[in-house]
This record gives sequence, structure tokens and C-alpha cells, in this order.
Amino acid sequence: MASGSCPSCGAAVGADARSCPSCGSPLTPRPGPGVPAPPENGGGTVSAASADRPLSSDLNRRLARLAQWASASETLDVQLPRLPTWAEEAASRSRSPESWAEVVRAVERLAQRRLGEAFDKWEARTSGRIGRLEAYSVDSRLERGQVEDAVHAARLGDIAQALATSQQVDRVVALKERHLDQARGDLERLSVFLRDLEALGLVEAGETAEVATELERELRTGRLASLKQRLRLLRSRAASRVAEALPELTGRIGDRLAAERQAGAANDAEVRELATAAREVLAGRVEEGVHRLRTLQSARGLGAPDGPAKGSTERLRGP
Repeated sequence: MASGSCPSCGAAVGADARSCPSCGSPLTPRPGPGVPAPPENGGGTVSAASADRPLSSDLNRRLARLAQWASASETLDVQLPRLPTWAEEAASRSRSPESWAEVVRAVERLAQRRLGEAFDKWEARTSGRIGRLEAYSVDSRLERGQVEDAVHAARLGDIAQALATSQQVDRVVALKERHLDQARGDLERLSVFLRDLEALGLVEAGETAEVATELERELRTGRLASLKQRLRLLRSRAASRVAEALPELTGRIGDRLAAERQAGAANDAEVRELATAAREVLAGRVEEGVHRLRTLQSARGLGAPDGPAKGSTERLRGP
């Protein structure tokens, strides 16, 4: 009986051996005389194991894609179907992956349907957010076009592209909203501050409304950078006016509290509140201190002073 060698380890093997006695590698029996040799790789039919490998690879790719969809779709507020962990492991290790292929395809179809519905809701929600930005003249033409691109990609089944585009849109829109909301908040805080100053007689009657109208118009035209600059300037001027008028303000309210005490009123809490308000102003927390002063003045029945307070004859907006 002719012998040969193992193609894997080189050990001697018998002609009829089906596996190497040294390394255990499977051996192809040698054909007898007149028997054609088995086809080499790339010719003839392939084994069932080789045929299963591409199917197994495609199945694993589909499972991985479902996992990516589920992770990326959290921002869409949608729950996507997934195979249980045990089923994913069984499918990835199965020697007959074709039995799992249809199950995975069914899960994909359901996931795509839910994603399509979620993208429709996301389009409506995001279009509303963009509409608010555009109402304040914030340029969002690019984001509006990207919304259309994302929804179109989802309808074509390109879920990965649709998710990537939607996440980019969400990031940019959120950033623009944050800048707009900050400017809106700064404007409203300044308006409250100026109304307190007007009640204390440190701003001309009616000027607060005029300033608020001008600033709102600037906000609506989308000039956020210049608006922030104006807000800083107006606050600085107002804070300087408060610092200059603080002795007069505290003296006027203090005189009323002293008169009440001489009349037998117990107003220790109000006296402490007046001192706290003055300290807030001196510590740079001007808005808080001024609001405390206005509250005290109103509680004592004091209106704005008959004559103008220091600096109040100059308009905050300047010449």
C-alpha cells in the first residue's frame, strides 16, 4: 500500500488514511487508477460547509446591522425589535443559517417599518423647531434640506444614512436653539431689571418698554451677536446708575422704616432686608439687590421719588 505525507504537518500517512495520525487534519483519499482527481479550489462544486460560509457571514452582518439600528435610533424615541440574545448567539453559531435567515429578514422588515413611522414623526417635530428658529431669522435652510434627505433615505431603506443625517440635524438645531434661548433669557432678565429701576425712579417712565421693544426687534432679526453686546452695555449703565443712587435709595427707605419704628411698629425683618439688599448691590449682584429694594419700597407704600434720582435724567440708551 502506497504511502504519502500529510499536507499540513508533513507526517507520513497511509494511502487509505482519512485523517493525519499526528495532527488530525482531514485527508482526501487518493484516487485509484483511472479515477479523476477531485477539482481544485475554484472548479467544480463546493462542499456544503463552504456554501454555508457566505450565508453565515451575511446573517452575522444582518444581526450586527439590527444592533446598530437599535442603538442609533434612541434619539428617534422608538423601540426597535431585536432577536433575544440567546437567539442571536444560536443564529451566529448555527450550522444551518438558512433556517434563521427568514427570521432575521422578518425582524428587519418590522424594524424598517417602525423606523419609517418614527422618521415621519421626527420630520414633523424637527420642522417645528426649525420654524421657530426661522421666526427669529436664524438661517436654517441647510438643516431643512437635510431633514428631507434623511426622510428620503429612510424611505429608500438606507437606514444608516438616514440615522446619521438626522443625528447631525439634531446637533446643529439644538446648538442654534441654545444660542437663541440664551439671548431670549438675557433679554427677559434685563427687562425685569429695568422695570425694577423704573419703579425706583432710576429710569425714565416708559423707557423700559421702549428698550424692550427695540431689543425684541433685534432678536427677531437674528442679530444675536449685536444684541448680546447691547444687553451688556445696557446692564453696565444700569448697574452704574444703581451704585450711584444706592445711598439715596437706602436712605429714603430707611427713613420710612425709622419712622415706623418710632411709631411702635416691629420691623426688624424689614431693616435686615434693607441691609441685605444693599449688600447684594455692593457685591455685584445688582439685579437681586434692586429687586429687594423695589419689594421693600412697595411694601412700605413708597412710590417713585417725586424728583429724579441721581443719573435718571440720562436715558440708558445714551445719545
